[in-house]
Amino acid sequence: MTPPDTSPIHGKYQRIARFYDLLDLPFENRRYKGLRGHLFEGVRGRMLDAGVGTGRNIPYYPPDARVTGIDLSAAMLARAEKRRKRLGASVELLEMDALHTRFPDREFDAITASFLFCVLDDTQQLPALREMHRVCKPGGSIRILEYALSEHPFKRLMMRLWSPWVRWAYGAAFDRDTEQYLGQANLELVEKRFLFHDIIKLIVARPRA
Repeated sequence: MTPPDTSPIHGKYQRIARFYDLLDLPFENRRYKGLRGHLFEGVRGRMLDAGVGTGRNIPYYPPDARVTGIDLSAAMLARAEKRRKRLGASVELLEMDALHTRFPDREFDAITASFLFCVLDDTQQLPALREMHRVCKPGGSIRILEYALSEHPFKRLMMRLWSPWVRWAYGAAFDRDTEQYLGQANLELVEKRFLFHDIIKLIVARPRA
């Protein structure tokens, strides 16, 4: 069992877990539902879903992958477990910090994270990527679904107007720019493409040889 975490983000997700899916439902229906499948394209073997949350990704897991999902919040994991049982999915769910996992080195063929890095502040981005590098097998992939601030003036303005609420509700930000830390984490950028306008991007990286 992971020791109790007293960080503000942990406390926030413990509190909002029961309402999280409802709060996120408009975004899930209008944006995320059509994008989640892209996160798992070509993924097989042993897979880690970092920041599994309430288990929204579970219906999209590849049938030939053996999946472990981790999250810092026990309350969020409880929701994921209900979803897992309802779907009859074979997924191992563990309470664990993505920055400091308990997995052996080179444990996973693929690691995925959907909207995890927008919750991690600037001091946590590099440690999280380094931990993913540690537990990813050589030749494996790290696939990150994440937000970016739009270059379109009106969309960018609207995102900035939304930002205070997003930070208050989720502890998240739209402008983390996770890929800038890949090199320091000894990861190579394989692909970066936008899946929803210029707002939601897929980043694919792999450990350098």
